[in-house]
Amino acid sequence: MILATGATWGICALSTAGVIARPFRWPEAIWAVAGAGALLLLGLMPPAAALHAVGEGMDVYLFLIGMMLLSETARQQGLFDWVAATAAIHARGSTPRLFLLVYATGIVTTSFLSNDATAVVLTPAVYAAARKARADPLPLLFACALIANAASFVLPISNPANLVLYGGHMPALGAWFGSFALPSVAAIGVTFLALRWTERSRIAGTCTSDVERAPLTGGGRAALAGIVGTAVLLLLVSAVDRPLGLPTALAGVATTLAVALLARRSPVGVVRDVSWSVLPLVAGLFVLVEALDRTGVIGMIAAALRDAATSDPQRAAVTSGTILAFGSNLVNNLPAGLIASTAVAQAHPPRLVVDMLLIAVDLGPNLSITGSLATILWLQAIRREGEDVNFLRFLKVGAVTMIPALAAAFAARLLTG
Repeated sequence: MILATGATWGICALSTAGVIARPFRWPEAIWAVAGAGALLLLGLMPPAAALHAVGEGMDVYLFLIGMMLLSETARQQGLFDWVAATAAIHARGSTPRLFLLVYATGIVTTSFLSNDATAVVLTPAVYAAARKARADPLPLLFACALIANAASFVLPISNPANLVLYGGHMPALGAWFGSFALPSVAAIGVTFLALRWTERSRIAGTCTSDVERAPLTGGGRAALAGIVGTAVLLLLVSAVDRPLGLPTALAGVATTLAVALLARRSPVGVVRDVSWSVLPLVAGLFVLVEALDRTGVIGMIAAALRDAATSDPQRAAVTSGTILAFGSNLVNNLPAGLIASTAVAQAHPPRLVVDMLLIAVDLGPNLSITGSLATILWLQAIRREGEDVNFLRFLKVGAVTMIPALAAAFAARLLTG
């Protein structure tokens, strides 16, 4: 029994390390699936339990499918390039104003399309706009990375990790705003001010507003309409406390088909270019967390959380949230969120504790490049454009921005009662 438990922990640790470090530059999904496969082959987890764990993530998979289709459709129709060029034009030669506009665009993109869309789709467009405006791209790219996480709890749909932490059963929209409206304002505002101060020397000066902007095509306008329609649909679905996955998937498929018909193009190109590997990645992580749960380690975490919440809920909320925020940078926020979700399901702590954990798993990853899937995808996106940010460079910015933003968001949540 002890040997099996140790082997399970070792496999989960190695698999998670592979997801973060990507040895041999292999995709993250390979390491998550390899870990899950090793657990099955060594008899450390029954196939039925693994299938059950994979099935638990169905709402998350559907949500991701819909969002990826929307994002890729918008990208191929030039919508995000148009938005970024528009921001450069409206900057009117002011680099600080361009920074503000990019940050605002990131807030909207993250809020209504998810943080992964900001990392994967908006980032290359912002880089192109910075080059056209002859501005230093790095502060603008940092804005994309940090707002992708700082705005992750504006809406339930803003981050797939939100679905993970609540096990696919999101709070009603009114309750969500009651908990997260003020913390979101605090996180977004403090992150902006801290990043603006940190990058002040790079942002200072002028840029050119003579940026070429191709007209938005009919397909681009249709993609924009699909995105807006999806956002409205999901707000309505969230308001009546229904799962978000299936509506998101249906909206993504409908938008992709409608745009393809209007543009007279096959939707195969969109389907081919979607990063489907994120689905087996998430499924593999669900299996790894289920394996950890079977060893009893998550039960111990749940018991500690239950005891702490019983004696002092506010202290338990702040302490557990802080641990999760920093821990997400060690193991990535997806497995950290899955572990927290399982512990919450067993401990049944007060709503305040769960809300603090969500803020932590969304905002905490701004500390380091390895903190979230969105940040890893952001790094891949800027490397394709010829830019790079090493771990220490990101950490220097992350420490100045994440820590005060987390403190402000926690304080704002405590003020809401």
